[in-house]
Amino acid sequence: MSDTVLVPGGRDVRATLDTAASDGGGDATGNGSRADAVVVACPPHPQQRGHRGDERLRAVSDALTDRGVDCLRFDYGDWDEGYGESTDADSAVGWAAERYDRVGLFGFSFGATVALVTAASRPGLAGVCALAPTARLNPDVDAVAALDDLVDLGVPTRILYATRDSTAEWKPVVERAEGLGIETVAFESDHFFVGRAGAVGERAAAFFEPRLRTDRG
Repeated sequence: MSDTVLVPGGRDVRATLDTAASDGGGDATGNGSRADAVVVACPPHPQQRGHRGDERLRAVSDALTDRGVDCLRFDYGDWDEGYGESTDADSAVGWAAERYDRVGLFGFSFGATVALVTAASRPGLAGVCALAPTARLNPDVDAVAALDDLVDLGVPTRILYATRDSTAEWKPVVERAEGLGIETVAFESDHFFVGRAGAVGERAAAFFEPRLRTDRG
């Protein structure tokens, strides 16, 4: 089940909350939901038609809800060169943290960089998974630098990337992650993971499940 959420804050941030299947259902706004964990999903570049309905975000959401974890897919507010978009992600995490016991963060491409930088200021996150992140959005939204902070904070992190990606500047992120001992997963694919969205969703959900579903050990 899905419902629309207006994320509080100074910008117009709208989201879709996909709730995990359960016997008794639940409030799709997150209040009273049967799931006690959620992953916030950050879309790709909004100026390149990135939005919360992105195929990769939907695949991750489907894999999560199949595992009993909710997913909040949001759209950014007005374009702000990565600054406002990072604020939007933090606001979405804040909304989720008020309603769930455990929160994870996922992002694709532009959204992956936003996710890593946002996670670096959220020590309570259960984990962050970044798909095809680019190294930097602006001087202050730097995924490579964020990796060091994530290690210092002890936030579990996984980087998923495509070996034939010629769109995002992903190599500095992967190289730094491997140097820090952060897990990386390679896909034989291009930046858009054509035909691989389902596999991406499964790998992301497999990372989150043991960190969000405490009943699974």
